[in-house]
Amino acid sequence: MVLAELGGSISRAIQQMSNATIIDEKALNDCLNEITRALLQSDVQFKLVRDMQTNIKKIVNLDDLAAGHNKRKIIQQAIFNELCKMLDPGKPSFTPKKGKTSVVMFVGLQGSGKTTTCTKYAYYHQKKGWKPALVCADTFRAGAFDQLKQNATKAKIPFYGSYMESDPVKIAVEGVERFKKENCDLIIVDTSGRHKQEVALFEEMRQVAEATKPDLVIFVMDSSIGQAAFDQAQAFKQSVAVGAVIVTKMDGHAKGGGALSAVAATKSPVIFIGTGEHMDEFEVFDVKPFVSRLLGMGDWSGFMDKIHEVVPMDQQPELLQKLSEGNFTLRIMYEQFQNLLKMGPIGQVFSMLPGFSSELMPKGREKESQAKIKRYMTMMDSMTNEELDSSNPKLMNESRIMRIARGSGRSVRDVMEMLEEYKRLAKIWSKMKGLKIPKKGEMSALSRNMNAQHMSKVLPPQMLKQIGGMGGLQSLMKQMGSAKDMMGMFGGGDK
Repeated sequence: MVLAELGGSISRAIQQMSNATIIDEKALNDCLNEITRALLQSDVQFKLVRDMQTNIKKIVNLDDLAAGHNKRKIIQQAIFNELCKMLDPGKPSFTPKKGKTSVVMFVGLQGSGKTTTCTKYAYYHQKKGWKPALVCADTFRAGAFDQLKQNATKAKIPFYGSYMESDPVKIAVEGVERFKKENCDLIIVDTSGRHKQEVALFEEMRQVAEATKPDLVIFVMDSSIGQAAFDQAQAFKQSVAVGAVIVTKMDGHAKGGGALSAVAATKSPVIFIGTGEHMDEFEVFDVKPFVSRLLGMGDWSGFMDKIHEVVPMDQQPELLQKLSEGNFTLRIMYEQFQNLLKMGPIGQVFSMLPGFSSELMPKGREKESQAKIKRYMTMMDSMTNEELDSSNPKLMNESRIMRIARGSGRSVRDVMEMLEEYKRLAKIWSKMKGLKIPKKGEMSALSRNMNAQHMSKVLPPQMLKQIGGMGGLQSLMKQMGSAKDMMGMFGGGDK
């Protein structure tokens, strides 16, 4: 996953500082230098990194801190806040409203995945009850209309374009008018991909924007663009009023720091990230949970949303009950594998659990991991009910392993590997023992009067220990900004 490497480096730097006996100027500088190096290697613009370092040093004045202060927590909080600031321009983007017609125009570089992203954006809103429509105003790239047509048909979204007309402004205007008459409340205009050196294409983009008067212009950026991101994003911002950014190809091996630079250049928030080629591999981007995941602190709200989205309503209480009991059987593993395959890239899901991402998934190898999970499920299909329901690893003796291998057409080594994976997951599952998750109706009441005392009752003891006990929890709650944010992070809050 893009930025996973960056998150790992930052987490390690903070960890090393936490392990230092004395937090002095040297420990702070070492930590900041490590983070600076990680950000620069991830293609974040130099000026942004330098400003961040300066700001942290201003906030964390070690001489002024009284002896009683927890310097580690103050430094960690400053790093968290600065990374959030880098990704958050401080103003929300335009949000379309159901039943009221909104025109959204997509712009971006050639090859950034703009046409696919248009469809994902439309599909996401369609699932939430909007009536979206797609207009192909890209007459520059051969096959652009065919691609949009194919995507839109698959997602059952109305579309408009022309093989004959070469004027993108005319197509855009006709398409928008047509869908306004058809009462579509989200009209998405896809434009030609362009490069900041192509003056004519930039002029064309400006004309399309003038003619269609979009409520929102979204800049689509490929996460692998690197250092060029800042200049390119700025060029677009100077031609049209970019109001939001979507970062694509976040599932690849790219460094992805350019995403941070694009936010700075356009002064617009990132609203979604594309995490794969499929229609539903598209995540709402939320700064605090994202930075929280980047620093290895997990994103509970994302994890719980995924559970609510994928696990059937009638199975949710049962799953949460099993989580809190901490007893992990092969049958639970089988059921969770089924759910995880529905949840999308598995690394993405597990990166939402504090400290679990690196344990579970090798970076950038989600497809291999999915194939491996399917293999494991085939082997489990050859097991008896007794084997699936037992949480005693000693039950699996040599003759049982041989029988499972024969029945599934796999080698004994494969079965052993699957059982090792089971042991590892059982260990992770056991950390969740004692997790108390309020029912949906109780969330808002809890989030209104949430304090560290309440929160400590919700969390499993092991996790509370991992956060740093009561003091660590209080600090984390301050860091998240409000009780409501905190409740959201742990799977609550008003949805």
